[in-house]
Amino acid sequence: MGSKTFGNFGLHCTLLLLLVASLHGITTESLAHKRRNNGGSARKWERASGVSCKNMFRGRWVYDETYPLYDSSSCPFLEPEFDCQRYGRTDKMYLKYRWKPDGCELPRFDGQDLLKRWKGKKIMFVGDSISLNQWQSLGCMLHAAVPNARTTYTRKEALSTIAFEDYGVSVVYYHTTYLVDIVNEPIGRVLKLDSIQSGSVWLGADVLIFNTWHWWTHRGNSQPWDYVQDGVQVYRDMDRLLAFNKGLTTWAKWVDSNVNPATTKVFFQGISPTHYLGVDWGDPSAKNCYRQIQPVKGSTYPGGPVPAQGIVKSVLSTMTKPVYLLDITLLSQLRKDAHPSAYSGDHAGMDCSHWCVSGLPDTWNQILYAALC
Repeated sequence: MGSKTFGNFGLHCTLLLLLVASLHGITTESLAHKRRNNGGSARKWERASGVSCKNMFRGRWVYDETYPLYDSSSCPFLEPEFDCQRYGRTDKMYLKYRWKPDGCELPRFDGQDLLKRWKGKKIMFVGDSISLNQWQSLGCMLHAAVPNARTTYTRKEALSTIAFEDYGVSVVYYHTTYLVDIVNEPIGRVLKLDSIQSGSVWLGADVLIFNTWHWWTHRGNSQPWDYVQDGVQVYRDMDRLLAFNKGLTTWAKWVDSNVNPATTKVFFQGISPTHYLGVDWGDPSAKNCYRQIQPVKGSTYPGGPVPAQGIVKSVLSTMTKPVYLLDITLLSQLRKDAHPSAYSGDHAGMDCSHWCVSGLPDTWNQILYAALC
């Protein structure tokens, strides 16, 4: 995909935004949009009048009877881990909330439009099970838009694909917990903070959406490595934020060295939060996300930002290639009600880390759709 193609997308998106503006009482002469690159949000919308929507990630959740965007029971790709309705969740209010950014409206997701715009292209999610969560959501959203389209679904441990054959669009998921490598060596499993060997698989994608953080805090039996290596030094352990910073810096260098922004758009999915401590959202009596049925009210989260957010923004700010931050942390922090909790078909215990589908990840993809215009 060359720069001329991106220019056509920009024209189409301007028309889309003008339509949205007209529907919400904004004059067509007063609306313009501006993209932000390194370390910034995926889009900034500005009105000539001086009223601006600084980004799509500050706002609040509003009840919307027209939601959800699709019925999860009709999605042939959805895995048990995220299929909350199928596995016993009886309340449906969590499906009825729409993200309302401050000062603007998100364009409603149009799956057929996305498939037409990106005809013949490959969209790849690269990361851990949070990336799997978003990949499954996008697959379901696109299928709901073109339910009679021919599709091929290939699910493997490392590389999985949903292909919409009538459009030549492949939506791919590459599983990697840390982006950097875990290598089996005589001493055991070594997390190598300065090594990315799987990057060749990522090349050739037209859109790359990267994610990592979920596993950096795991310890004990759930930790998938025995040692961590930084350069020539090997350690039993390391401060996890420091290790995350080093690993993410290695990824940033890989992007700067290998990605051509004329042919590939790169996104980094922001930190996806968890809800295991009720005190974080102002309810000390709540032990976790179980039986939470409504979002946190308002636009602020009592628990404050996640420390890893600062590292992500700091690393992105050093990069020479444009990377668009899908800064979904705050809007996701407000959704204590949107986890599988006890209603996961493939997750032992209480899951307050992942998200129901349909549900919150659909909003992540709605923002991704807006940013791809």
